[in-house]
Parts: sequence; C-alpha cells; structure tokens
Amino acid sequence: MARQPLDSRVLLLGTLGMLLASLAWAASPRLNTITPRGVQRGQEHVISFNGSNLADAQEILFYTPGFEVTALEPAAGAVKVTVKVAPDCVLGEHVAQVRTASGISDYRTLYVEDLPAIDEKEPNSDFETPQAIDLNVVVAGTVANEDVDYYVIEAKKGQRISAEVVAMRLGTALFDPYVAILDLKRFELSARDDTALALQDAFASVIAPEDGKYVIEVRESAYGAGNMYRLHVGTFPRPTAVFPAGGKAGEPTEVRFLNDPTGELKQTVTVPGVKDENFGVFAADAGGVSPTPNAFRIFEHGNAFEAEPNDALAQATAAELPLAFNGIIQNDADVDCFKFTAAKGQVYEVECFARRLRSALDPVMNLYNASGGSIAGNDDSRGPDSYFRFTVPADGEYVIRVTDHLGRGGPDYVYRVEFHPVQPTLALSIPRVERYGQYRQQIYVARGNKVGTLINASRANFGGELVLEGADLPAGVTMHAEPMAANLSSMPVVFEAAADAPLSGKLVDFTARHADPAQNIRGGFTNNADFIVGGPGQSIYKQVAVNRLPIAVVDELPFTLEIVEPKVPLVREGVMQLKILAHRKEGFTKPINVQLPFRPPGLNATSSVTIPENGTEVLYELNAAGNAQVGKWRIFALGSADVGGAGWVSSQLANLEIAEKLVSFAIQRTACEQGEEAQILCTVNTATAFEGLAKAQLLGLPPKTEVADIEFDKEAKEVVFVVKTTAESRVGKHGLLCQLTIMQNGEPIICRAGTVELQIDQPLPAPAATAAAPAQPMPMPQQPAAQPMPDAPKPKPLTRLEKLRLEAKKRAEERAGQAGGQ
Repeated sequence: MARQPLDSRVLLLGTLGMLLASLAWAASPRLNTITPRGVQRGQEHVISFNGSNLADAQEILFYTPGFEVTALEPAAGAVKVTVKVAPDCVLGEHVAQVRTASGISDYRTLYVEDLPAIDEKEPNSDFETPQAIDLNVVVAGTVANEDVDYYVIEAKKGQRISAEVVAMRLGTALFDPYVAILDLKRFELSARDDTALALQDAFASVIAPEDGKYVIEVRESAYGAGNMYRLHVGTFPRPTAVFPAGGKAGEPTEVRFLNDPTGELKQTVTVPGVKDENFGVFAADAGGVSPTPNAFRIFEHGNAFEAEPNDALAQATAAELPLAFNGIIQNDADVDCFKFTAAKGQVYEVECFARRLRSALDPVMNLYNASGGSIAGNDDSRGPDSYFRFTVPADGEYVIRVTDHLGRGGPDYVYRVEFHPVQPTLALSIPRVERYGQYRQQIYVARGNKVGTLINASRANFGGELVLEGADLPAGVTMHAEPMAANLSSMPVVFEAAADAPLSGKLVDFTARHADPAQNIRGGFTNNADFIVGGPGQSIYKQVAVNRLPIAVVDELPFTLEIVEPKVPLVREGVMQLKILAHRKEGFTKPINVQLPFRPPGLNATSSVTIPENGTEVLYELNAAGNAQVGKWRIFALGSADVGGAGWVSSQLANLEIAEKLVSFAIQRTACEQGEEAQILCTVNTATAFEGLAKAQLLGLPPKTEVADIEFDKEAKEVVFVVKTTAESRVGKHGLLCQLTIMQNGEPIICRAGTVELQIDQPLPAPAATAAAPAQPMPMPQQPAAQPMPDAPKPKPLTRLEKLRLEAKKRAEERAGQAGGQ
C-alpha cells in the first residue's frame, strides 16, 4: 500500500451565519489541537477542533482527500465536526484547519488509522494489574509524570506481536516514549526507545515464543512527564526499512520490506506520477497493515543496485547514469562502491538519501576518478545525509564510495544516491510573524476590503524577475502585485474582495514563474510550521509542511485604510511624511495599529504607528538612505484593530518613487571665536532643475547661536550661512546638518544636502599693557590730498584653510607682542 500525494480537495459545509448575530465582528481564529488525535478509516467520527475565536466556524479545510463533513457545531473554544472517513483514506498523518466567517485558523494534524480505537483505563500502572486489551486495536492513552501504562494481550505461538507508539509524531507535546513487549516473567522480548524510522517515537515487534499472555509497557523514556499517545497493538508487520527506498515516477516498483520479525516482505508499489515529499509505502500481509509508512523517493529515473563484493574501488558495481544507485551497508565497516561514466563539463548535484528516508545509516560519500584520485567528498551537508556538486573534469570513469560515519552497518542501513542535473528551483513563502507559530500564514480578506502580505521567493540556480500567477482564487477575490525585481527576494501583494464576494475559502496552488515564459521556471508556495519546540536550545522536534496557501473571503470589517499617494519622490538622504487615512464605520472607534511591511532597499521607517482612538489619519515618517535603490515602487499599509480579536486590513498597493537628490551641497568647514560670526560657504550642485525657490536650513546648532534660513533658485552656484555666536556659545566642534526643502506639486521634497563641522573657540586673553618711551616730535612731510577711492568689492568668504592660516598668524603676532612687553 502506498501513501498518495496531496490533492486540492476541500470540504464545504453549509452552515453560514451561525452565531454571527451575537458577534459584531470577530477575527483571528486559532486552532490548538484536534481530538481525538486519531480516527479509524471507513467509519464516521465526531472530531473536536479546539482553539479560540471559532464560534463562527463554517468549513474544515483538509489538505488530502478521504474526508466528508456531514455536520458542524461551532462554539467559541471548540468546533464539533462529524466526519466520514473513506475506507480507502490513506493511513497516517493528515492536515486540516478551520475556516470561519472572520478568518482561517492554524493547521493541525490528525492521524488516520486502520484499527478500532479504545481508551486507556486507569489504574493500569502496576505490572501485576495491566489493562486487558485485544490484539489489533489502537489505545488512546496518556502518560503522566513517572507514570507507566501496562496492557496485557493474548497471543498464539508463532504469532507476530507488534506495538507502535505514535506520540511525538502527533505534534501535540514534547514526549519521548518507550515501549516494550514482555512475558509474564517480566523478561523483555523486544524494547525500543528512539528509532531511525519513528524518530523519538518507539515500536517493538516479536514472534510469540509460546501461547499465552504478553504485557505491553508504555512510559516516558526517562520516567518523566508524558502526554497523549496512540498505541497500535496487533499482528501487523512493522519493518524498519524498505529497499529500494525509491522508484521511477508513474511506474510499478518491486520492493522488499526489511527487518520485520517474520522476515522480508515483498510488494509491488505503484509510484505516483508527480513529486510528493510526503510519499511513503505501507507494508501489508495477512496480519494487517503497518500503522505508519516507510519513506519512499519519487524519482525521474529507474534504479541500479549494488552487487557484492563492492567494498574496494576496483570492485565497484557498474551502474549507468541517470539511474539512482541503491545499496545497504549490511555490516560494520561495510563499504559500497559504484562506478559510472560521465562526460566532461556535465554538472551534477549528488545527493545521498539515508536519514531523510528514516534509515539508520549516517552516510559519508566520496567521489574518485578511475585512478583513485579524490575529487569530492561530504558527510553532513543535508543534516546527517551527504551532498556535493560535481563538475565532471574529463570524459571517463568515476567511482562513488558510500559508508557509515561511525563504521556501523545493519540490515536496515539503506541508502540511495541520486544524480540531479543542476536545475533552477523556485519556492514561495510568507515570512513568519510568530517565532514558532503560524499566525498570518494565511490570507483572509474582508468583503469590500483589502489585505496585504509579503511573499518571499527563494531562487536557486537562476536569476531574473518573477511574476506571481494568482490563479484559481476564491470567487470575488482579486490579486494586485507587480513583478518582483531580480535583486529582491520579497514582494508586496494585496488581495481585494468585492463587496458581494461570497464567504468562502480554498487551498490554492499559489505559484510564481520567471518573467520570461521561455525560461519555463515555476515554483509554488510552502509553509513549514513548528509543532513541537523544546529542550536544550529550543530544538525543533516536529514540523509539518504544506504546499498550498489558504485564502478566504471573510465577513466585513469596520474600517478600511488608504494611503494618500505622494505627488513628489522621496529622494536619497531624504525624509517624507506619508499620510495614511482610516475610514471608519459608524460606531467603530478603536485605535488602529499601522505597519509598512514592504520597504524598498534603503528605505527605513519605524516598526509601526497608531491611528488614535476615533482618529482618521496618521503620518508615517519614511527615510531614504544615501544608497536607497532608485525606482518606482509599490507599497501598502497593513492595519490591525481589536474587533473581538485582531482584524487585519490593508490599503491599496500605492506608488512610491525613490529618486536621486535634486540638489546637494559641498560645504567647507569653518571656525570662529565666541562672539564672532562664522561664514559657512556651500557650493551648490544642482542635479535636476527645479522651479521656484529652495529653502536651505542649518540644523544642529549649539545653544546661544543663530543662523537664518537661505532661499535660492536653480541658478545658484553657492550660498553662505552666517552663523552668529555670543560670548556664551558653547566652545568645541559641532556637527551641523544642512537640510533642503523644495516644493513640487504643492508638496515638499526634503533631504539632507550635506554636513559640516563648525568649531567655536574661546578668545585668547588680551596682551598685557607696557610703559611706552616719550614720543619725540618729528616733522611730518606734506601729504598729497586724499583721492576718493572706488567702492571696494564685497569680500569673498574665506576658505577653511585660509581662516586657519589667518588665525595662526594672528596668534603668533599676539604672542610676539606679549613677549616684547615683558
């Protein structure tokens, strides 16, 4: 049996309008757990979706087929859902979330099981008084602190007894289980803690040595506090590995299930024709079906298999690319080698899959040429798995060598090596706003309103602009987005719902493509949520990934936002007050928090601003760095307010231009003494002509100084600030900022024109008075009559260097005068 790929089916419920009369507005539904944590396929169940803000629940979105919702009873903290699970529903983990009239919840998991479920019954913590159960059931149990649960079953000699605990994999809590199968003498016939296949979960399997009773023990591995678990007990197979662990897409593949106590099991698996990272295969025989799958790779090509002996390079198994190389490190110190030919210039990404397939192998992979020269090698580039990129240096034969990092081996140390040509890949995501949560990883837009988000794009092995496709959106929803520039990895996107859009939602295959269709590069949305985090360093023990984006239309909200588009650009080293308007419905007065999620490169702003209670606008200050990327950009404002929960809306996708500065100054440093005037000369560099007058202001002056603003036009070549100081002006070096304001279209363009240093010195003391010799009268020669002088030209302001030279000369003369007077 094989685990099937995800499809896009969602199940709709016809329960619109429930409890809305009592909720003026609601928002931000959250889903914490789904209980029970497992259900039997082929049966109808009542399932509780537990969380908050769920009173207006309307639909359950399932990411996989096999579920039919027949009834829904919403309440604020839980939604009771009656679900029919199809007889052919795939076993194992499934994902679902709740759509309400006001939002979409987090997604959580639910396990589909083959066996009927029973509840644990306390007391069962004493080996002498275990809970009696039948074979082939699932026990829904809970382990408390220092608790041990015992169950007793009856089996015939030669019968397989399997016990598998699903606990950490439930994604509910940090719980490291231990399971053992014991005889009545307390002798352990099989016991496990952590396993490569089940990770922190455990399973045990044994052939009954005689007719009689056997005890199953379940506890936390260190006798600590546990949590909920699902204990599968029966005669089903529980192999630890499958070989090969992958096959060609769309074709049947014969596999062997390994390390089951009854021996190898052979099955033919039909491999899906589309890629699915969650695909797995289930072992099945007369005793039943394994509760959880063995991971299985879907590959574009077929398989090649090792042939022993192949420990040495000279004994390497011959294989052909592009087949996948499959092998088992069967014993301690075992080594497997494969030889293949390749052509010069070919480039491959070489992946060794082992731990990613839940194999016990920790692989080390090395590549050699035909003469044994080392070319490449790797241990842990993919977690414990190996990877390297290989450019073929010359036509010829090469050898891949695989072994275990610690030299270990065993019957389930399975691996496969795949050679992938270097290909472009693209993945989309929404940036997290909760460190470990899923908040706002969904899109829900209110009727007659808008909501925006950032879409991140991860490109590999290509560059260029990207275009969001936005196909198959819910009815009445429109997407607004510009192409993502080649140098960006994030873009703003706004979704808008018509006023009459039906309340509905769906899981959307949300994709983007290269702007050039001829490139044929496309990628989709992925969200990888953290379910269990804890232990040293806040380790992540359980994650669940989905590959579709939930989008829904929700009930209207009592406010909208609008950006008043600026009529002037924000220039480099400039500042702008962006006006944001709030349009409120009558009676809604709550404050609105506003953010600007997308900021073009070099644009800086505070994290958020608030439109006050009953307010209708706010100014959001934007600053452009000197290296801000020039261009025309689209931005949006995202607002939230308390509407019985956080309600989110956004403005339109507005235009914002970042431009070069129209004018800049080259400013010379200057100095003066207290009480003097300092002239600051600014050479005007006009990059773009402007109309009217520009105003220059000198900011940052110390106390007890003043300077007048200066106005100039586009023809000006230089301007001079005259700084007036007093005897009380602060002595020292002062950094000043020159700010320009140029009016265009009735709005200011404000930027920094330059900076300068002003030095204010304390005057030197006056020279001491000295007695002078009596003056002797001398005859004065007759002077010609004075002639009128022409008007002297206005002196040009001195440069900083000239001023320093004059000051030095003046001080030297004063010191000379003082010395002469002594």
